[in-house]
Amino acid sequence: MSVIPTRQRVDPEKINTTPLRRPDWIRVRAPAGETYANLVTLMRAKALHTVCEEAMCPNMGECWGSGTATFLMLGDICTRTCGFCDIKHGRPEALDWLEPERVAQAVRAMNLKHAVITSVNRDDRRDGGAPIFAMVIRRIRDLLPGCSVEVLIPDFKGSLEALKIVMDARPEILNHNVETVPRLFKQVQPQDHYEWSAAILSSAKKLDPEVLTKSGIMVGLGEEVEEVKAVMRDLRAWGVDILTIGQYLQPSKKHLPIARYYTPEEFKALRDYGREIGFRWVESAPLVRSSYHAAEQVRALSAVHRKLYGS
Repeated sequence: MSVIPTRQRVDPEKINTTPLRRPDWIRVRAPAGETYANLVTLMRAKALHTVCEEAMCPNMGECWGSGTATFLMLGDICTRTCGFCDIKHGRPEALDWLEPERVAQAVRAMNLKHAVITSVNRDDRRDGGAPIFAMVIRRIRDLLPGCSVEVLIPDFKGSLEALKIVMDARPEILNHNVETVPRLFKQVQPQDHYEWSAAILSSAKKLDPEVLTKSGIMVGLGEEVEEVKAVMRDLRAWGVDILTIGQYLQPSKKHLPIARYYTPEEFKALRDYGREIGFRWVESAPLVRSSYHAAEQVRALSAVHRKLYGS
């Protein structure tokens, strides 16, 4: 396991704010099509939010066009101010305890085989909103038996009590993204701590050895490749099974600038390294995001789990 380095403050005057020209391999399709339109109508009718829209995901057209989406729970206002994220931040409203029912109803209406659930950070609550995650997992199982559930959770400030609430509902995949290397945490996600992510990811397997654990990293924020590899080694030491690596894309001029674009060859090299050090699944490409090919991951790896655990 790599040693967690002391945070170093990044000098704002040394950050290059000149926009980089987007390379040819970064091409995002505009969302369109009948299935996409139907999903938009469904989301609006049930007053639901998706991280696909809120975070301006570059794969929204592809994923929504194939009938999949990542639901955003706990409202649409985050209590943190990450420099890469386009989700609104501020003081959130009270939790909507009917939200899990609406999400589960939407999952059933879409007849999903794999549902991905994420949320904003809710630092206004001691439990971080963990009970809402547990409620939606259980309700999806009630309404659509056989549908696997992936939860992309916040760090809950490292609270194992909050994590246990989620784990007791037994999601198929427990996902938490570290996002960047420890040296850049203060710049990229100032209210987050690498140690909190370590506590959550390393504890998930202890609470449920059968759960698939997953994490993601963005590149292009000023990190060095060796720093990325060090984080990858940490994630493996914490028992993480699935890794996603994608290019950071600046949502607007007010967000952190792109330090550089990684080439497809560099993404392939990171994917190969991830496989070499023992990840069971690695998605590494310019437009990869946390939920990209999530259904394929759980289908492939759950077969391995059946052999290991007889379930």
